[in-house]
Amino acid sequence: MIQKTTLPVSLSDIEEARALLEGVSVQTPMEHSRALSLDIGSEVYLKCENLQRAGSFKVRGAYVRMAKLSAEERARGVVAASAGNHAQGVAQAARRLGIKARIYMPLGVALPKLTATRDHGAEVILHGHNVDEALAEAERYATATGAVFVHPFDNPDIIAGQGTIGLEILDQLPDVDTVLMGVGGGGLLAGVAVAIKSRARELGRDIKIIGVQAENAAAYPPSLAADALVPLDTVRTIADGIAVGRPGQLPFQIIRELVDEVVTVSEDALARALVFLMERSKLVVEPAGAVGVAALLEGKLEELGLKPTKTAVILSGGNIDPLLMLKVIQRGLSAAGRYLTVRMMLDDRPGELATISRVIAESDANVTRLDHTRVGGSLSMGDVAITIDMETKGHVHSEAVLNNLRAEGFQPMIMG
Repeated sequence: MIQKTTLPVSLSDIEEARALLEGVSVQTPMEHSRALSLDIGSEVYLKCENLQRAGSFKVRGAYVRMAKLSAEERARGVVAASAGNHAQGVAQAARRLGIKARIYMPLGVALPKLTATRDHGAEVILHGHNVDEALAEAERYATATGAVFVHPFDNPDIIAGQGTIGLEILDQLPDVDTVLMGVGGGGLLAGVAVAIKSRARELGRDIKIIGVQAENAAAYPPSLAADALVPLDTVRTIADGIAVGRPGQLPFQIIRELVDEVVTVSEDALARALVFLMERSKLVVEPAGAVGVAALLEGKLEELGLKPTKTAVILSGGNIDPLLMLKVIQRGLSAAGRYLTVRMMLDDRPGELATISRVIAESDANVTRLDHTRVGGSLSMGDVAITIDMETKGHVHSEAVLNNLRAEGFQPMIMG
């Protein structure tokens, strides 16, 4: 058993957190995914924290942190910063505990997340262009007013609260041998690692813990390699819930000791995973919550040489802006070869467009948009540029459509 003298959070801390959360958080479902199981050749289960109260796991840590505040601390109120999920978790916990909450959110935050946070009763202040700037302002406010700053991941009580998911996984899937989840600052990964590794050692078992980051927001791989916190210069990903440029100090101490691997996935893989979950599991999951599934679809376990028999993937949240969902779905379909955009240069003469339409129709593809341009700086006299969006049935079908167009003398260029 891991002792608290070794790491900042122990199994007993997580068990205590679980008792505090009784009646506050719900034990979310563990759903078997037949589609993923067939895809990777072993059993896969989905831990659906996207169905948690407030739409993500964040309420667990926020409530544990705030429930332990003294009466004097509660009277001063709390302050936090977040682009969405932590904000909603703090706001919901504050309402339950009768604590005044002030939340800083970056300018341009998704309207549904802003509205939900306010609906929980928190005062929301828009500040800065990213979470780091909002965090800095929240810390300044805490220093100036005495309000208690509730960090999104770098706090022992936050980590312990998130770790209760690990206990639930072991209750719901006792013979699990691999657990995957997304990583931002590291609070979720650290807490789950303590819970599962501690119990596994008591049972004499080896359960692999794998963290997953978006490749454009992956601070943990270089930090683990250097055995020191290595901040990123830039962070840019559709997975805003894990868009963190610097690991948390406390989570890092735990992750470097207990976590087996941290892998990265591409933006296209994130989009494809989100579409996969909607279509095959009927689950709405935000990009940050789908990174574990993206890792499976990209074959990351095979790359690590792992051959699990029973895998659990934590779907950490389901709070996605509908406008972002539209963009991600289109990108996901494109990544899966089911949405194809091509641009072609044609001679400006009758019949060319009719021929293209015939070829596409005979190829069993469906045109969704067409842009026909006869005038432009890049066009020569007598040329026409045409851009076509079409629905296809996968990469093999897309290539067949392209080959059929080429056979008619056209030169289609795939657009990103």
